[in-house]
Amino acid sequence: MKKYISVLLIVVMASIGLAACGSLSSDNSNNKKIKVVTTIFPEYDWVKEIAGNGNDNIELTMLLDNGVDLHSYQPTASDIMKISDCDLFIYVGGESDSWVDGVLKEAVNKNMKVINLLDVLKDEVKTEEAMPGMQAEEDHNHGYSHFADSDVQDRTLADWAGDWQSVYPYLEDGDLDDVMEAKAETGEKNAAEYREYYEKGYKTDVSGITINDSDNTINFVRNGISSKGVYEYKGYQIYDYVSGNRGVRYFFEAVTKDDNAPEYVQFSDHGIAPGKAEHFHIYMGNDGFEALSEEMDNWPTYYPAGMTGTQIADDMLEHEEKEYDEHVWLSLRNAKTLCSAIADNLAEADPEHKDMYSTNFAIYAEKLNSLDRQYQENVKNSATETLLFGDRFPFRYMVDDYGLNYYAAFAGCSAESEASF
Repeated sequence: MKKYISVLLIVVMASIGLAACGSLSSDNSNNKKIKVVTTIFPEYDWVKEIAGNGNDNIELTMLLDNGVDLHSYQPTASDIMKISDCDLFIYVGGESDSWVDGVLKEAVNKNMKVINLLDVLKDEVKTEEAMPGMQAEEDHNHGYSHFADSDVQDRTLADWAGDWQSVYPYLEDGDLDDVMEAKAETGEKNAAEYREYYEKGYKTDVSGITINDSDNTINFVRNGISSKGVYEYKGYQIYDYVSGNRGVRYFFEAVTKDDNAPEYVQFSDHGIAPGKAEHFHIYMGNDGFEALSEEMDNWPTYYPAGMTGTQIADDMLEHEEKEYDEHVWLSLRNAKTLCSAIADNLAEADPEHKDMYSTNFAIYAEKLNSLDRQYQENVKNSATETLLFGDRFPFRYMVDDYGLNYYAAFAGCSAESEASF
């Protein structure tokens, strides 16, 4: 798709260059309209409210037609031409608009003002959330960070069955350096500090683990020597972390074992119900479950034995990439912030009418405030605080604004998901 966009850009820019040769004089005329291009309807509607429906000075264009999905949209040659010479371009940002950067780099109007909704909201932007019962996209599994105690279910060794390898040697060899760099880009530590943190977290002398659910055995390879035990499920414990996230560890105790096999084992794979683990953290020892439960600094981590260091790093990097929920317009409070940015940019592009834009924004902001108050009142007086949604869930911002709970079939941007049986 990137190659398609690049070729399309070359063709479009050549066309614009030829057209521009005969249109420079008209662009410099005093009667030039302010060209505004938006990708989706909420942006389009906001501009209409702020500019005024009868404002002939604005030439307003919306790119996505009715029925076009934001998450799969790709611009046509005509769309690229409209963006290239507009005065104000408004788009959502995020993964669905990954095509925008290439188009803007080749834009003819170098004085164009650009509004990226996610950039305007900054820290108010939320990442996509996985809720219990929500079907993940194929090849992409979210860990649950928020859940009710009642959502947690018992699990068996079948969820962790197979041959596993420690990631610790790959950290030592430098295969995970890119992962540490990626963490530093969004976290509070630099890459060296993250490496030191994971050095302590991943450290283990158990290089491999084989789990067989048919006889409930776990085989540990420690310093080249194997030891095995038969383990029985003993329940789980829910953890509430300082960060605000939650987690679950599943407990197994040895029924019989070799001398070097641990008596007690806890698994954590970010799951809260039966399901095959993609990787896991393990806590093991002989001093009881309570002692293991107090361990927060060392969590040896294991990936399938057949994976290379590069493949493990790629998988970790994929989990590092934050998937932002792009449906920012479905919060009335966000809408007010975004409309303020639109009003400011229209005033800069068209200073002659800046007072009108300011007045229209104030009127529209009060409409948003009034509607917000109605939402608050209805939620306050409602006997139900949970939404059930049988589709992709776009209302994360709205439910968070009013303290509502929700369950949904799919995450908001899971465009490729189809209902399982």
